[in-house]
Amino acid sequence: MSHIETVEEPVMIQLRNIEKIYRKNESMTVRALQDVSMIVKQGEFVAIVGPSGSGKSTLMNIIGLLDRPTRGSYTLSERDVGELSVDELARVRNQQIGFVFQSFHLLPRTNALENVELPLIYSDRSDFSSLAKEALNTVGLENRIHHFPNELSGGEQQRVAIARALVNDPEVILADEPTGNLDSRTGLEIISIFQKLNRQGRTIVLITHDENLAEHASRIVKIRDGRLVNDKKVARPKDAARALNDGPKEPDN
Repeated sequence: MSHIETVEEPVMIQLRNIEKIYRKNESMTVRALQDVSMIVKQGEFVAIVGPSGSGKSTLMNIIGLLDRPTRGSYTLSERDVGELSVDELARVRNQQIGFVFQSFHLLPRTNALENVELPLIYSDRSDFSSLAKEALNTVGLENRIHHFPNELSGGEQQRVAIARALVNDPEVILADEPTGNLDSRTGLEIISIFQKLNRQGRTIVLITHDENLAEHASRIVKIRDGRLVNDKKVARPKDAARALNDGPKEPDN
């Protein structure tokens, strides 16, 4: 009888006993995160879910290297980020993590192509235009590359933001409430892009307060009062593309 070995995916993110304490004044401190430990493997689609004030934004900032923990350790792709200098952190943040935010954060006087090219400024690449066009093609905006943000719908602006996150070929896509400013159907379109990217092998970490949205991920981690309270695999994640096909069609104008 032949023996088939199960190959474990490498660990992309490992948090060990993370704490984050903010000092409001001399007599008052706030524990935003308490003893948080978790692992995200390469190619996972993980949703971190929690209400306002739960600590999910603080956790996102630490995963995204936008903030440092008060205590604990964080390893990204087998590298202890606690040992990195400010310049090294900026380099890792630019090259290994792609950010997608609720408010898009596009430069208003810069067209879609130029917005996507921005992260490349800090790289040693010279083929800015071709890389940006490829990223925009990935999100279905190859015909809108010369449009400015005010000429694009909300969903199109978020697609530009996703293309910008992809252009440096990062190891992790970190999405913070990426559908928060969109209607439900457009939100599904954005989630379907993340699911497609995940099927291609991208590691996706989605931060959301919406448990229904989280069910499109393959794993849901719940956070409350700064602590992880539940971590479960999703046996059958919701399929955003199927929901779009099965849902009501937009009326013709």
